[in-house]
Amino acid sequence: MKILYDWLKEFVVFTATPDELRSRLSLSGTAIDSIEQTEAGPLLDAEITINRADCIGHYGVAREAATLYRSPLKPVEPSLREATDAVSSAVRVEIEAPELCGRYTARVLRGVKVQPSPEWLRRRLAALGQNSINNVVDATNYVMLELGQPLHAFDLDRVAGRRIIVRRAKSKEKMKTLDGAERTLTSEMCVIADADRPVAIAGVMGGEESEISFASRNLLLESAWFDAISVRRTSKILGLRTEASTRFERGSDPEMAELASRRCSELIQHVGGGEVLSGVVDVYPGRRQPIALTLSRRELLRVMGSDVPDAEIEAILASLGFGPHRKDSGGPESGHAVWQCRQPSWRADVSREIDLIEEIARHYGLEQFPARLPVSKLPAGRLPHAEALDELRERLIGLGYHEILTIPLVAPARDAVFRAEEAAPVHIANPLAEDASLMRSNGLNNMTAALEWNLNRGQRNLRLFEIGRAYLWEGNETREHAILTLGATGLAREKSISETPREFVFADLKGDLDRIGELAGGFRWSSGGPGWLHASRAATIGIGPANTSGSDGVAGQLSRAVAEALKLRQDVFLAEIQIESFYAGYVAARAARRYRPISRFPAVERDFSLILADGVSFEQIVAEIRGLGIAEITNIEALDLFRGGQIPSGQFSLLIRVTFQSQEATLTESQLSDFGGRIAAALHVGLGASLRSV
Repeated sequence: MKILYDWLKEFVVFTATPDELRSRLSLSGTAIDSIEQTEAGPLLDAEITINRADCIGHYGVAREAATLYRSPLKPVEPSLREATDAVSSAVRVEIEAPELCGRYTARVLRGVKVQPSPEWLRRRLAALGQNSINNVVDATNYVMLELGQPLHAFDLDRVAGRRIIVRRAKSKEKMKTLDGAERTLTSEMCVIADADRPVAIAGVMGGEESEISFASRNLLLESAWFDAISVRRTSKILGLRTEASTRFERGSDPEMAELASRRCSELIQHVGGGEVLSGVVDVYPGRRQPIALTLSRRELLRVMGSDVPDAEIEAILASLGFGPHRKDSGGPESGHAVWQCRQPSWRADVSREIDLIEEIARHYGLEQFPARLPVSKLPAGRLPHAEALDELRERLIGLGYHEILTIPLVAPARDAVFRAEEAAPVHIANPLAEDASLMRSNGLNNMTAALEWNLNRGQRNLRLFEIGRAYLWEGNETREHAILTLGATGLAREKSISETPREFVFADLKGDLDRIGELAGGFRWSSGGPGWLHASRAATIGIGPANTSGSDGVAGQLSRAVAEALKLRQDVFLAEIQIESFYAGYVAARAARRYRPISRFPAVERDFSLILADGVSFEQIVAEIRGLGIAEITNIEALDLFRGGQIPSGQFSLLIRVTFQSQEATLTESQLSDFGGRIAAALHVGLGASLRSV
């Protein structure tokens, strides 16, 4: 909101410069983003929070300044030249939808000369971003910016029957608004109608057929209070956001309606002449009783940790309109000070004792309260599995991955790409946007979105991970699942003086996951995966004993079709693991961990060049070798894989290296030959492997 410094000084006396005022207002909660010089004087750009409807006019901000500088706020006291004729003889007002319109006031002005506004009025409106229309419309806009109360002027001679009916719109009823567009209304909307047709959309915009023109002479001035939710819905449905709707949506002050009507009538008389009919038509079915509030010094001390002098408390609350009356608990001698207050009509956001404490704190000065931590009532403790998560993060960061945090609200279409068909997603009942209407069922859509965002900004080499939660319906309730999601793309090794660049491939991802799996006793791998992965570069992951059923994760390269649909222009590798299964594996691995001294005797390596049929996995080879029960085997690794050449079709060559080491003695050649023969025989019988001749 734009605020003119000189306009504020018309309501409150203070000597602070614009920069000093900016600082004081910002520290008290009314943030001033910037100051600029205009023809109308210094202009402050204020950020008004949604709950501070009282500060959407200059008078409300002036009240804040008056409280800060302990200076009296000048009252708004319009002076009208009223005719002898009563306004009730010229117009009639009916409210048929009191739930949508809690108050409607109408004044009538006759003989007004509609003409261009004077220079001072145009200058102030221009500084605040308002175009000058004519003196009458400019007067309504001026008072709206001054008091925060929207108003609207009708050409009374174009109001059929000189009747105002506030009602719900009829379904598919049409009217043309001041911007020239024809609007189709619904029965949820509130309209201002005359005897024949709607002439304005309540709280949003007036109608073209009753607008003020230079030929208008007799005016009907509206100042009303409309339901904030109704105005917000109407504005959103019509795609029509105006200065008036912005103010009504926040919840305007119903008691300001009549005062603003008088102030605007005074201003119209000043710039356009004419006479105001005596009195006002004021239909007020929604009158609210003010809420009684209590403030105790004991609670102020408990919350803020420091006291505030009585005189300061009473001065602040009185200046803000709460009318404090001291009534000590147990008598004045007890020291238990208590103040009885009443909620002013313009501060509907203040409804509890803690709200009063906030008002005192921000105007007394938050810097005057000592910075101290509250006394802890419960000892601090680490969450379960915190150690496992610490080690997991440390391992991932050591492997070159960067952690990300994303919002779990996602678009349904993107979530469906990675969601199993049988899984039931969790929808948001009141989403803020269509692309954030679902709780994610996995972390892969967020991960691909993060990769896409970085790739679009020139970051080609990425390794990311996220530890978060996924949400699914299970039975009649929502269940949360902790998940670890990995994403990688680009180079596994960048070019340097001594190294050539190398692209990240599936083997790199598997290697990284195996390093993670060491923390949970090792991962079990099996080929195949969901449809969004590349058919030949996909795997499922198991955690725990080999006889455990079910999948605890997936890993692989994103399929080309899905990558193109998600606008990922290079190979992307993804993995997702269930954290609960990882926790179980971690605990079991820790329990099974035993101390084993380093052997004093040398290790011996033996290589086996095997010819195997397609489909045989390295995991099967390891299982066959381990199944021999040779205690001296300390490591088994694959060194080279070869197809083609002299290798028959349907087969491949695999070079594996087995390391032997004894804790008791140096291994002899006869022992090593025995071990090698047993391994070759087991692989031949179990997997049909044969040793490749050199």
